Amino acid sequence: MSRVSKPYEIVERALELSRADGCVVLADEHSSANLRWAGNALTTNGVTRGRTLTVVATVDGARGTASGVVSRSAVTADELEPLVRAAEAAARAAGPAEDAQPLVAGVPESPGFRDAPAETSSAVFGAFAPALGEAFGRARAGGRELYGFASHELTSTYLGTSTGLRLRHDQPNGTLELNAKSPDRSRSAWAGRATRDFADVDPLAMDADLARRLEWARRRVELPAGRYETLLPPTAVADLLVYQQWSAAARDAAEGRTVFSRPGGGTRVGERLASLPLTLRSDPAEPGLESAPFVIAHASGDDASVFDNGLPVEPVEWIKEGRLERLVATRHSAALTGSPVAPGAGNLVLDGGDGRSLEEMVAATRRGLLLTCLWYIREVDPATLLLTGLTRDGVYLVEDGEVVAEVNNFRFNESPVDLLGRVSEAGRTERTLPREWGDWFTRAAMPPLRVPDFHMSSVSQGV
Repeated sequence: MSRVSKPYEIVERALELSRADGCVVLADEHSSANLRWAGNALTTNGVTRGRTLTVVATVDGARGTASGVVSRSAVTADELEPLVRAAEAAARAAGPAEDAQPLVAGVPESPGFRDAPAETSSAVFGAFAPALGEAFGRARAGGRELYGFASHELTSTYLGTSTGLRLRHDQPNGTLELNAKSPDRSRSAWAGRATRDFADVDPLAMDADLARRLEWARRRVELPAGRYETLLPPTAVADLLVYQQWSAAARDAAEGRTVFSRPGGGTRVGERLASLPLTLRSDPAEPGLESAPFVIAHASGDDASVFDNGLPVEPVEWIKEGRLERLVATRHSAALTGSPVAPGAGNLVLDGGDGRSLEEMVAATRRGLLLTCLWYIREVDPATLLLTGLTRDGVYLVEDGEVVAEVNNFRFNESPVDLLGRVSEAGRTERTLPREWGDWFTRAAMPPLRVPDFHMSSVSQGV
């Protein structure tokens, strides 16, 4: 058994060892590379590798099918059998699984299933690092300091089942966060990017944008809480709509627990949510935002089921031209609610704007606020999806088409669903990094939005 080391061999061996009525094995091979910097100088860099193995055992009984799920890191060949037995024991100790479904049937083996995992390395920063060094020099000469980090991860997932599935997906994921500060720390500006390979990231352009924002902040105006015409940049829009999508489970809506529940019963599918003809969609093949074309579920929950592992993920329009079209549904929750099966996807895109850039929208603003990003977002009321959070790293006052000053930070109270109904303009969709949710969700493309009455509920002292 000690010769069993390749990911596909581990999957096959775990399936051979299984004595359960059904078995799913997920082998995730991770590698990551990162750079960190502070005060215009690199501080750390490194490369890591690891493996996580998840075994799902299913056991049929008189009252239904039970499941047991066990995940462990750094599993060696000699640890395979104890892991499989632990999953089987967990299944036998559990009651019937509410989400039990027949395991997805086998299809032809994925290309590369028997190949070595893809790996990242510091070479991914080959062109980025010199440009970052040049940005450090420019920042130093311009009297500002750059802080931040760049991270690139590559996960190769091997999925095998007792029903014959042999699937593989390689997922690259890169993030860059760059923060510029004045030497006295009184002014701060942030920019972030999501990328697959860092070939499309320009730290010099990002530094130039941050330098402009620091200049805007040389003048400061204090404003009270209230409702303001507000321009939300793509990153802030992504943070709000990613949370909305995480709250869009069909079963929860059908049972009256969410903003997508219809008073009196049922869901709001078919209702108009957006005042503009906006379309919120997901597509595993979206250029630049490619994600897994099949379900990868390490645990069951409101919007995922381990029994659905390997189920194809199709393109889906969640909101179509302003109307709620679909809610996230596993095979089990789809049967309960009468909804179409719609697995959660690994990306999110909002289309339907007028194509104007954020800069063009600023130029068309008589008086309003321009945000940089949101953070510390928390749910207040699931029935309305009311969220609260803070602005951060720059809120700017726009007058007669120009940014004239930085203003204080605010706490906001807004529901993204309600907000969609009040948006008066959507600009050009572009790839963006959700700042708050960047550790969990990075593949998003959003337009900037103009909200005529964004609710700044109180003044915040945050920066």
